[in-house]
Amino acid sequence: MLLKYSFVIPVYNRPQEVRELLNSFFELDYSGDFEIVIVEDGSSITSEEVVDEFSDKLHISYYFKENSGPGESRNYGMQRAKGNYFIILDSDCLLPSHYLTAVDEFLKNSFYHCFGGADAAHQSFTPLQKAINYTMTSFFTTGGIRGSEVSVNSFEPRSFNMGISKEVFEKTGGYGKIHPGEDPDLSQRILKAGYKTVFLPNAYVYHKRRISWKKFHIQVKKFGMVRPILSKWHPSSAKITFWFPTLFVLFTIASILGALFLSPYLGIPLASYLVLILIDSSIKNKSVYIGVLSVVAVFIQFFGYGLAFLKSSFFIGLLNKNPQEQFPSLFFK
Repeated sequence: MLLKYSFVIPVYNRPQEVRELLNSFFELDYSGDFEIVIVEDGSSITSEEVVDEFSDKLHISYYFKENSGPGESRNYGMQRAKGNYFIILDSDCLLPSHYLTAVDEFLKNSFYHCFGGADAAHQSFTPLQKAINYTMTSFFTTGGIRGSEVSVNSFEPRSFNMGISKEVFEKTGGYGKIHPGEDPDLSQRILKAGYKTVFLPNAYVYHKRRISWKKFHIQVKKFGMVRPILSKWHPSSAKITFWFPTLFVLFTIASILGALFLSPYLGIPLASYLVLILIDSSIKNKSVYIGVLSVVAVFIQFFGYGLAFLKSSFFIGLLNKNPQEQFPSLFFK
């Protein structure tokens, strides 16, 4: 099958991000043709002028629609894309020069209808962005599930870096209205439809994560609320590891109370883990400062996710509440 690639990128009030992402397309070493589809999701600060600057240099289409969330915007873009293989990116990503060549060579040698790749931190990113990237991708924090090769039978591609064939899009109907969580939901529906997903180890993107500590906490809190909903919709996707952040919260509280009231030695396991994070992140990022920020990020990530996961598990899993009624902020109408 001749592969014709369409990059589909939803954007909301981020013209500067779009400019940086489009600039990274010029660095691609891929010699074939491809198109870029920008979908403006009801932005008040649009990217239209930015896109116009690139229209004579890149094969690019621009669409403006009412705000309906990133999932529906991706569907909107795929419905209008001219390719037969769609690559979904977030607007806060940058492409390394080898990206599309790596994707193309892999799919030509071993075709899959759905792939996902990792996200990494570019050297130009801020210390905060690098620290958060570390906690989201490190083996010692997430088991490396967002940045290392895993079984094709269980991998859930994420929509900051996800490819799906036109056939799969038409078969599944694309993304749902839940957000976040629309990407693992689609991945599970792709698996149920009889297709396989695959992780492409060299097809990573630089994911900027437009973020502050407050935004990061809100993000991981939503991730925690969403996961029990996805497990209810797709029981085979449930894993005991989803409970690890909640267990970390309980472990941290027990360690601190034990060290204060029983024996200071009870705080050693927690302290040892945090020292491990500090050292590992400092070495990988070549900065002790980023290592310290990574320790802070670990607490925000695990407490934000873990407590929200526990709350959602209580209402969705135990009380069997309707997800959309219980957590309306997670759904676009």
